[in-house]
Amino acid sequence: MFARHVSSLTSAYCHDELSPEQSRRVAEHLISCRRCRGEFEEIKFGAALAAQLPLFEAPDSLWGGIKIALDRESRTALTRQPRRIVPFSIQPRLALASMVLAGLVIGFAAYWLRNSPRAVKPVAMVGSPWDVARLKGAPRIGTSPVGDKAKLGVGQWLETDTNSRAQINVSDIGQVEIDPNTRVRLVETKPTEHRLELAEGRLSARISAPPKLFFVDTPSGVAEDLGCAYSLEVDKAGNSLLRVTMGWVSLQLKDRESVVPAGAACATKPGIGPGTPYFEDASETFRAALARVDFDHESIVSGNITPLETVLSSARVRDTLTLWNLLPRVSGADRSRVYDRLAKLVPPPRGVTREGILKLNQQMLDAWKEQLEFRWSDSLSSGLLKAWAKTWARGLGKLNGLEGKR
Repeated sequence: MFARHVSSLTSAYCHDELSPEQSRRVAEHLISCRRCRGEFEEIKFGAALAAQLPLFEAPDSLWGGIKIALDRESRTALTRQPRRIVPFSIQPRLALASMVLAGLVIGFAAYWLRNSPRAVKPVAMVGSPWDVARLKGAPRIGTSPVGDKAKLGVGQWLETDTNSRAQINVSDIGQVEIDPNTRVRLVETKPTEHRLELAEGRLSARISAPPKLFFVDTPSGVAEDLGCAYSLEVDKAGNSLLRVTMGWVSLQLKDRESVVPAGAACATKPGIGPGTPYFEDASETFRAALARVDFDHESIVSGNITPLETVLSSARVRDTLTLWNLLPRVSGADRSRVYDRLAKLVPPPRGVTREGILKLNQQMLDAWKEQLEFRWSDSLSSGLLKAWAKTWARGLGKLNGLEGKR
């Protein structure tokens, strides 16, 4: 982590201009530094507003007035006697043109923001409370019971008991359902960041917003929304389990990150961070062995590679998601074993070499990942298509049965 603030890097970080290592270090610093995170929010917000400004075509008649003004200023300048030489000067024509153009830009932007039906929607005030609806039982905000509706302010805890459930509206970007026996706190709400803390229990989030806008802190990591729907649960020991049903979610702690796609899950442990993501339809043998590889470090340090061998031998093509993520988490002979099994399941594309992958060449890793992502999505689409076809066939059978009775 950076020992000092990262103000000089936040703009480059926002525009993806840093190296992967610098980005990881800045991201880690931003999680813990409120000052730098505030500056980063301002940069993101400004960039978002700038992206909304439309392009207008200036009328042809406009240039005539500008040209007359420039010519007049030029003739006036020729009759003046220069009083002194300055080290830096701007030509009058350029200065006047710049002022005119700046005025036009400001005028057009102000007019559009006031009158355009597609103008940026007003954003909620920083720190505005979120709406809470009671779904069942008697949830509480602090010590006050929630009626049919209530407000959750920054810093307040929402708690449910065994028989209660609630729903939170995350500003105007989505909803979070709170299951029984759950404690959740609103940490922050701003145009560029909405953040909850899940201390214990389970929540289900459905977010419709640009990536990296909604976060959930847990005792063992941070879930960063990449445009998705997911559930996240935390046990009494602070361990958590993420299950993604749509889109992608990033789980992070310090320099450790796992990006989890739809249909996959990922566990996290306090002090360790996220494990390796896996598809939930993987075999129990595969998942149990993977948990030992991720979190039972004593067995790895002692040279016992049986869990890794089990993961590799039971991996399917769909499990290349896990094997690709394992590559940077193991080293030496173990990385070679992971490479060999991954290459057997999905051969690396042209230009990706064994030596480059073992050295964790990022370009080669990314190129191979694109191949694997195609396989993951293809496998998932195939499963969905089969399920749809099966449902359609059942419906057609019922329809034929009804027709036969007529």
